[in-house]
Amino acid sequence: LKSSYFFSGKDLWSHWRTNINFKGDFLVDEHFGGKTDFDLREFNAVFSPKDYLDIRIGRQVLTWGTGDYIFINDAFPKDYVSFYIGRDDEYLKVPSDALRISLYPQPVNIDFVAIGHFTPNILPEGDRLSAYDPFQNRIAGRDSSQQYWKEPYQRGENIQYALRLYRNFSSNEAALYYYRGFDESPSSYANEAAHELFYERLDIYGCSLRGPFLSGIANFEAGYFHSPQDSSGSNRLVKNSSVQALLGYEKDLGNDLKLGFQYLYEQMLDYSQYHAALTPQDLSSDEHRHLLTNRITKLFKNQTVELSLFNFYSPSDQDGYFRGYLAYNINDRWKATFGANIPWGAGFTSDFASMKKNKNIYLRLRYGF
Repeated sequence: LKSSYFFSGKDLWSHWRTNINFKGDFLVDEHFGGKTDFDLREFNAVFSPKDYLDIRIGRQVLTWGTGDYIFINDAFPKDYVSFYIGRDDEYLKVPSDALRISLYPQPVNIDFVAIGHFTPNILPEGDRLSAYDPFQNRIAGRDSSQQYWKEPYQRGENIQYALRLYRNFSSNEAALYYYRGFDESPSSYANEAAHELFYERLDIYGCSLRGPFLSGIANFEAGYFHSPQDSSGSNRLVKNSSVQALLGYEKDLGNDLKLGFQYLYEQMLDYSQYHAALTPQDLSSDEHRHLLTNRITKLFKNQTVELSLFNFYSPSDQDGYFRGYLAYNINDRWKATFGANIPWGAGFTSDFASMKKNKNIYLRLRYGF
């Protein structure tokens, strides 16, 4: 059961335009025996002391980039458990306690974000969803080996920073990105024998371009992921630096039918050093990864019924993930959604193949007021 609330107050001070935003969810989780909880999704204040300056401070959802379910320069935390069990797309993004400053001078706009409290990605751990267990080298659920995640200490040097510079050129939007912080998904080992992983430091330098192309909308995005704790790539326990590039295209075919395609390329850098450092017991990662996606969206019945089909396919990993749903706006307040999540793949170590035991269908009812 979930409820969301929003209220705002304006002109709390006569010389500043001010909004206060609040949004939270009350939860009853029958998977954990009816456990109740409250999830504070948003609680922040927005100030506009100048026409060219906005300041938002507090808990907020942060997002930028051009990908559809693919994130390169968006290094803000995600909830992949919600993603795989059919919750609304808004729950894929985890809120952060942050300061965001937006400036609108000429010739570029500037977004600056500082995050003092580290928030990791929410990943399958074997309680609700099974996942690949690297210490048992198999997919495991509640029988997963005990793992520990060492989070960064709360101190000044561990504050996360993100910067975006962007502007429009005619109908095109171009952006440059910088992120200094940590990888929100632990994939490096602090202590292999003790099953302890940690969130390694990460710097991301990126760019994006989005605009009209061939009667549709095309986008390009790229990022260089620098691993400061393994600059040479020779430490087998720390994730290597890498590069990622994304090409996307979407087109409205008329009659409320839209098609979208994406291609993502990833390459691990310093691969020869990484491979030379492996032991015979290690699982070797590939140097290159390719990922294709396709989205089909069709509206029916005066746009009250929506059919959405989204497919991931990796020819290099030989795995994929199908997400589909049929949504019906019963009236202005009630919405019903029936959907399916079907990950699949050869083996069990790649991203989607490791989730293949979590196939599910769901029915969701939402009441808005």
